[in-house]
Amino acid sequence: MSIRILIVDDHSITREGLKVLLNKTANFEVIAEAENGRLAVSLARKHQPDVVVMDINMPDLNGVDAARQILADLPQTRIIALSMYSDRSYVKGMLKAGVAGYLLKNCAFEELSSAIHTVLRHQTYLSPKISDIVRKEFVKMMNFSDVGTAELLSDKEREVLQLIAEGKRTKEIADRLHISVKTVEARRSKLMDKLNINNVAGLTKFAIREGLTSIE
Repeated sequence: MSIRILIVDDHSITREGLKVLLNKTANFEVIAEAENGRLAVSLARKHQPDVVVMDINMPDLNGVDAARQILADLPQTRIIALSMYSDRSYVKGMLKAGVAGYLLKNCAFEELSSAIHTVLRHQTYLSPKISDIVRKEFVKMMNFSDVGTAELLSDKEREVLQLIAEGKRTKEIADRLHISVKTVEARRSKLMDKLNINNVAGLTKFAIREGLTSIE
């Protein structure tokens, strides 16, 4: 029986390359592709893949929040983060979201193949560099509490924060999230209160620092 895989990456050349390699591998079948986190959530709900191979830094909805939403609906689906970023904030965010694996994009395809089989056995797969980051984070947690401010935000607030940081106007955000302009304004105001930030520039810097988006 084939292992059904959803590929999520905002670069088409990466998606095409992964699709070719995965489909050439015995028992692997790429059933869908998405270029952003929001589409990934929709396609995951529709196709219910066994594994999602997903980038983190994507427009519209980042990999952390997409992973949260997918796993809330499909807890049996295994998600592997495949990213060029090894920053602590990205690793911590994805692992807290519930992903089963984290690999760097410079890994060999054989490692990704191995990771897919590993997570389907309900085990966690981390590339060596990521394992080192996790080890250091664990040691740090043993010494003091380290709750990031971003973790105190609701999923809806995080969505609005990312879109604000990406330069979307209030009306654009409302249309994208299918909510009213007043609701967007209310969530932005609540964000500023929670984070003690009083302007959009500050929200943008915070979102970048917390790994919700990037300066790309």
